[in-house]
Amino acid sequence: MPTVFVVANQKGGIGKSTTATNLAGIIGRNHKTLLIDADPQGNSTSTYNAQIEDVATLYDVIIDSDKLPISEAIQHTENGDIVASDPLLVKAEKMLDGELEGFYRLKDALDNLEGYEYIVIDTAPSLNIILYNCLIAADKVIIPVTADSYAMQGIQQLYDTIMSVKRRQNKDLSIAGLLLVRYSGRSNLERETRDNIENIAQKMDTKLFKTVIRECVKTKEAQEAKKLLIDYAPKCNTCLDYLDFVKELKIK
Repeated sequence: MPTVFVVANQKGGIGKSTTATNLAGIIGRNHKTLLIDADPQGNSTSTYNAQIEDVATLYDVIIDSDKLPISEAIQHTENGDIVASDPLLVKAEKMLDGELEGFYRLKDALDNLEGYEYIVIDTAPSLNIILYNCLIAADKVIIPVTADSYAMQGIQQLYDTIMSVKRRQNKDLSIAGLLLVRYSGRSNLERETRDNIENIAQKMDTKLFKTVIRECVKTKEAQEAKKLLIDYAPKCNTCLDYLDFVKELKIK
């Protein structure tokens, strides 16, 4: 069975898609890896230059009453394999409301998928039924955070959601850790906030990863060019940091 990482934070604009695409892209160099974009905004889908029109997407896999095999929704792009997002995912909440099995659609789909060692799932900044699908199907959650005064907004609610899923639906689920992104470390506030985040991570019975992700302009350039950062600018600070992060995850 593949190891399934979910990248989650209910705060928007936190760098989830950047983390998910870099993680999948780097792991994919040495391991068969699938990226799943579960965010209706589709930023990871855009970076992978995947299609959403006239093709099967994650929406079809989760909503299709006949349970479309997820293998039929996988697109093989120059950047790697991906199950694309779909703006229609915003409708899933109402369509699956009241349906107990609706929480297990993604897990059921992945249970029947073969050939991958790792799966990375990008998620939307919301606590909805799609996120529950992702958590129920996952092994580990990576929570990107920034070192600012609003960094931990909503983290407690996300933590409670993860623990609820662990108790009731997925006893093997764990938080791999909090990942500090867009970090410079130049200001006292950033350094103080980093210490606070580390304390909060300990209270959540997890850790703040030692690796911090610095920000550089090459990241946005790569996204605009529909390229993985490891291909576009492999020696930029952000890429080097993500390479270290993958090593910290003990993925070789």
